[in-house]
This record gives sequence, structure tokens and C-alpha cells, in this order.
Amino acid sequence: MAELITLARPYAKAAFEYARADKTLDVWSSSLAVAAGVVQQPAVEELLNSPTITSEKKAQTLFDLCGEELDKKVKNFIAVMADNKRLTLLAEVQHVFEDLKSQQEKFSEVTVSTAFELDDAVQNVLSEKLGKTLASEVSLSTVIDESLIGGVVVSAGDMVIDGSVRGRLAKLAETIGSH
Repeated sequence: MAELITLARPYAKAAFEYARADKTLDVWSSSLAVAAGVVQQPAVEELLNSPTITSEKKAQTLFDLCGEELDKKVKNFIAVMADNKRLTLLAEVQHVFEDLKSQQEKFSEVTVSTAFELDDAVQNVLSEKLGKTLASEVSLSTVIDESLIGGVVVSAGDMVIDGSVRGRLAKLAETIGSH
């Protein structure tokens, strides 16, 4: 997964910079979301991974499936990705693009994984502190993961803060194993 994000990041940054300069971030966001949704369908994944189908045919099929949902400039961008045999990265490109757009808009989607339910007061304090740390408005969502034992894992874009008991135990085991 990490290497896919690494490959996708230059495309996402290029798309983001173009869309920002063109003042069409929302148009690009919408178009990339549609394209990313389409390429994640099993039949389309199979098509994109086929070595016998040309890049142009893959791009045209994607355009046909997306219909009128794709902006002309986004189609050109996707055609470049097709020429570089990178269409399978569209979902990751869209994800990184959205992260960049959120940073631009000073808004961060944060996921907090906990071993148990957090009450509203704790969520509000956590959201406020993360907002200050990230220098943005925070949309907080929580996920219950009983395997964490205790503590929390905070994910915001590429940043992950592991404050879970499971994470601490893993770090301790790693430290002991290296001695």
C-alpha cells in the first residue's frame, strides 16, 4: 500500500496544483472520485491489469464507463496516466488529492481507533487538541478495535499516531528482541 501511495503522490500533486491554479478543485475532486470508484470495480481492475489491451483502449473504456462525469481536463490527466501505465493508481491518486485539498481548505478528516467507545466530551477534547496540532478544522470519526487493548490510534492522512497498548507492547517486544 505504501509503495502505491508513493507512486501516486506525484500524479496527485500535479493534478492538485493544476486544479488549484485553475480554481477547479471541486470539479477535479468529483471527477477523480468517480474515476477511482470505477477502477475499483473487479471487472475494470481485470481490464486495467490486462497486458493485451492497449493503454489508449483502457483509457477510452474508463471514459465510456464514467460517462459525462469526467471533466475534459481530468480526461487528459487520465490519458497521461494511461500512457504511463498507471491507471491502477487512480484510487490512491484520488486519496492523496483529497488529502491535499483538505490541507488547502484547512480541514482534516481524522480517524481514531479505540478499544472502547469514547464519550462525547472526550471526542470534543480530542478533536480540539488535534485541530490545534494539525492547524485545521477536524472531522473526527471513531472506530472500535478491541484488539488495541487500550489507548488510541489516530490517523490523519499520511500521519499515524499509535498510542495503543498493543502498539506499545509491539515496540517493547521489538526493543527486547534487538538486545
